[in-house]
Amino acid sequence: MYFAVFGFDRSGLMDNNALRSMPRPLRIEFPGAVYHIMARGNQGNPVFADDQDRRRFLETLAETSEKTGWRVHAYVLMGNHYHLLAETPEPNLVAGMKWLQGTYTQRYNWRHQLHGYLFQGRYKAIPVQADNDGYLETVSTYIHLNPARAGLVQIGREPLRTYAWSSYPWYLAPANKGPEWLCRQRVLGSLHLKSPKGYEAYIESRALELGLKAGQRELEHKWKALRRGWYVGNDGFLDKLRVRLGRRLRPAKRDSHSGGANKEHGRLAAEQMLREALDALHLAEADLDEMRKGAPEKKVIAWWLRKRTTMSLAWISDRLRMGHPATVSHAVSQAKRGGNRGLERLKREVERLERPVQ
Repeated sequence: MYFAVFGFDRSGLMDNNALRSMPRPLRIEFPGAVYHIMARGNQGNPVFADDQDRRRFLETLAETSEKTGWRVHAYVLMGNHYHLLAETPEPNLVAGMKWLQGTYTQRYNWRHQLHGYLFQGRYKAIPVQADNDGYLETVSTYIHLNPARAGLVQIGREPLRTYAWSSYPWYLAPANKGPEWLCRQRVLGSLHLKSPKGYEAYIESRALELGLKAGQRELEHKWKALRRGWYVGNDGFLDKLRVRLGRRLRPAKRDSHSGGANKEHGRLAAEQMLREALDALHLAEADLDEMRKGAPEKKVIAWWLRKRTTMSLAWISDRLRMGHPATVSHAVSQAKRGGNRGLERLKREVERLERPVQ
């Protein structure tokens, strides 16, 4: 388990004072870990001004991979953010990201005669279960379809390979072509494909699905976990992550963490409580998308999370798909007051989950 944050001074170099003063967010590192990594520009600003910047970023990524041994399975460079699907044979995510973003920031600032931050706060690094082909396929497809989702490629009028700043065109190249640090076989294997033509047919068909409302809804539903969750995998993978965090999200001393790490611990505990509440009410997370915002089950789960965690109304509203945080506040008050027979029955179901407050 490793804790780190990144701060840069006005020249783009690591600021040690910032490191000492800022909270230390929780990171999960272990040999062979695979992550979906995403970082945005500071205040939503571009991180690539032109193609020269994009080439420079890929050069920096190549150097990072050489220094750390990373294996990059997929990437895409957008206007104000980038995505990576990266594997770390050694537990060095934090060290690698420090070098990648710090070095690129220096190079970008030097070229454009700028100072200060380039990237926005923390990057996201979501662990991905790599021993299950379905999860690698989901993340890599999401990354490769980003230009189509963003309208940078006109679906049905031009092939996705025309977007050059993605690993996808390299997937269509011969095996002996392409960057040494880009590993294509694992993703192709997850789809049981051996040829570039097979992968092209697969990805282009997914792109066409984005042009259809039904297909877009299906893909977006499949990708929600990538944007909302903190891991991509099954229950067994979640258990392994908990072990690596050094605790089971049950009794833990809150003073054993500080700042961002404390907040992260609380969020992980809340995610687990949400899963347990859904199980108690015989619901799956996908059901939340279909239920109305004020459904009794949502009201009771909101009340339970508000009672047993320190998560905000906004977080609960987002996770339960309840719309405005005021809806959660009203629902919590209604469940707390009692008197509604249906709500009381549901409350009894989740109260069986009694566990220490996190």
